[in-house]
Amino acid sequence: MATLTTNKPPVLNLPNLLTASRLVLALLLFGVIASELWFCCVVVFALAAITDWLDGYLARKLGISSALGRNLDPLVDKVLICGAYIFLIPFGQKDGWLVPWMVTVVVARELIITSLRSFLENQGATFGADWLGKLKMGLQCAALFAIFIYLSIATGVSEESVLPIARTRDGLVWAMLAATALSGLQYLVRAALLLKSDMG
Repeated sequence: MATLTTNKPPVLNLPNLLTASRLVLALLLFGVIASELWFCCVVVFALAAITDWLDGYLARKLGISSALGRNLDPLVDKVLICGAYIFLIPFGQKDGWLVPWMVTVVVARELIITSLRSFLENQGATFGADWLGKLKMGLQCAALFAIFIYLSIATGVSEESVLPIARTRDGLVWAMLAATALSGLQYLVRAALLLKSDMG
């Protein structure tokens, strides 16, 4: 008797394992931030960024994209990014380059849009990331790199010697905030239009 088989990729495939490793790296990153090991922050965050690119690339290259990976990957990204900014508040608040309201914008945007996307996709709508959402993610990562690099070299040196890096850090933080707010607003408008068309 023939049996029906499906070609579902195994849950423990390489892309999903890389995504899971990024969650471990996120927890490690929070620990080294709390311990003020800033050069380690640069290394750990760079490894996390590499796994973020590599898991998506391998999933497409090997044709083993899975529902778990599609849901787990953005969730781990949000844990990594939001957690890093939360842990950095005590250090940024001293000089005003990262204060609670800024981090609230980042976390609130991710929570609201993730919940909204989940609801709409359960209704059968397509609600993936667009260029502005990808720009937002890129700027969030760039700002974190600038922060970690600044903190890793600022100890024991004059403010003037790190002024260019500090200005780069500040510019990336503000650009990240603008892209985060604009992409969130764009998603809200898209969601409103989708809901309006469904109701009509």
